[in-house]
Amino acid sequence: MTSLKIRFSRAVPLALLLSLCTGQTSAGLFDDEEARRAILDLRQRIEVLRTESDQKLADEAKRNAEDAAQLRRSLLELQNQLEASRADAARLRGQVEQLARDVADAQRKQKDSAQLLEDRLRKLEPSRVTVDGREFLAEPAEKRDFDSALAVFRKGDFVTAQSVFLDFLNRYSASGYRPSALFWLGSAQYATKDYKDAQANFRNLVLLAADHLRAPEALLALANCQSELKDNKAAKKTLEELLASYPTSEAAGAAKDRLARLK
Repeated sequence: MTSLKIRFSRAVPLALLLSLCTGQTSAGLFDDEEARRAILDLRQRIEVLRTESDQKLADEAKRNAEDAAQLRRSLLELQNQLEASRADAARLRGQVEQLARDVADAQRKQKDSAQLLEDRLRKLEPSRVTVDGREFLAEPAEKRDFDSALAVFRKGDFVTAQSVFLDFLNRYSASGYRPSALFWLGSAQYATKDYKDAQANFRNLVLLAADHLRAPEALLALANCQSELKDNKAAKKTLEELLASYPTSEAAGAAKDRLARLK
């Protein structure tokens, strides 16, 4: 009996201990399960958040990449537009410069054409000339022909000079050169001893233009022709006319000497 009590007394604490241990174990197992579930739940939430965050970051990165690509495209397009604008501006500058050159060339050509036309018209228009102290208008061809005839005379070709001066007088009957042409024609005839025709032309000069610079010389040359033709009476009369009409001329001095010899 006593041994039974002792065993019972010993068994009770053991049972109690087992009971407590079992209770504690159950409580510990329960607590671990809850913790595990909480941890798993937390991990799931973290994973979800991480996934969502990664997705958001990926979406944001994608949007940023798309925006950057769009920006690059916009910048490239803008750069292309700027290059095109520069090319257009350069082309326009080239066109403007070419147009300016064309205008300058056209103006120069127009000016040259106008000058050429003016020169041609000037060659065709009468010009004012002065010959033997007389000023008058002469056609370009008229001046050219008189100068050519006078050049022939000055070369000493008196036969040809007669021909060209006669031709000149026939073609330009109202020319301001006519008195001078008569004088040089008469001088060429006198040089070839054609005194008869020479005296006629010298007389015609005086009748046509008594105030001409060559008139006193023409009278003196006329008196010489008359002397060569042995018409001293006519020569004397011509010399007296010269002295009366042109007493201060150089020809008058020579006329006095010749008139003295004739007497």
